[in-house]
Amino acid sequence: MLNVARYCQPLLCALLCMLAAAPAWAENLNVWVVLSENSAPYRSFAEKFKKDLPTSVQVSVLESPDSLSSSLSPHSKSSVDLIVAVGMKATEAAAAQTRVPVLAAMVPKVAYDALLAQSAQQKITRPISAIYLNQPWARRLDFWQAVSPTRLRVGLLHTQELDKDIARRRQELERRGGVLVTQLVNMSEDLFPKLESVLASSDVLFALPDSMIYSSGNIRHILLASYRRGIPLVGLSQAYVNAGALCAIFSTPEQIAVQAKETVLAFAKTRSLPPSQHPTDFTIAVNEQVARSLKIELPAADVIRSRMEKIASPPSAVISPVGKAKERQN
Repeated sequence: MLNVARYCQPLLCALLCMLAAAPAWAENLNVWVVLSENSAPYRSFAEKFKKDLPTSVQVSVLESPDSLSSSLSPHSKSSVDLIVAVGMKATEAAAAQTRVPVLAAMVPKVAYDALLAQSAQQKITRPISAIYLNQPWARRLDFWQAVSPTRLRVGLLHTQELDKDIARRRQELERRGGVLVTQLVNMSEDLFPKLESVLASSDVLFALPDSMIYSSGNIRHILLASYRRGIPLVGLSQAYVNAGALCAIFSTPEQIAVQAKETVLAFAKTRSLPPSQHPTDFTIAVNEQVARSLKIELPAADVIRSRMEKIASPPSAVISPVGKAKERQN
């Protein structure tokens, strides 16, 4: 006679192991990805974000911020656990509601911080975090040191919103043996006299994510002025390099989407958002033609990345992984 318990016991053990290994987010998570506009960068983010997600995470893409208010109206039957807002327009729309947690992505840190301050004044509260568009300052300095270690007089044009960060930026650059040359631009009429002043005392000009200074109408004139002076511009995207910047370090929509996906999967387990963060992955672009014109020896992108790793992790430094991660976010 067969011993039923003998044969069922292994099957029961296997079933218990399977249950123990089941994902913590077995309950479905409904995510809305809200795009600031239906253009290529935002669509690229959405496509990369949706790819290879577990079936327990259900994603709906809203192609404009306007569609968010109607979807969240009291008469709507739609439900959502988390909003991923891509770009500032989508983030502003998502932050205006008080109910659903928000993960902002591809947003400039200064604009996002201003939005949080405004929400606090209006007493709008909801869990919110961000993955910034811009690179941390320390990484930008690592990048430039890897490109040209002897050109450390760094020029910056900035508006009032960035003024509070200037002291920290100056301190970090001075620690590396460099000098920060700055000019505060109060209005558009001040821009080009201030630009000439900065270029006269700098080895390089760093672009900042400031729409008043680096607007589409100003970038060409800034590039021409810096080129005439023989001063390279370090840009914020591939578009800057295509337009005439010497080089740029930036994170693509696809790279930020991967980081956003990882954040959402963590949210599915914990139902809490992490602190706001800079992009973890990045891309390097170089303009060899501009380098030749300015007589600058420009390393290849892979060489720059290798040098950056050595600068960021000097052999003599003894820093814990957690401490190092926090330091690189500054």
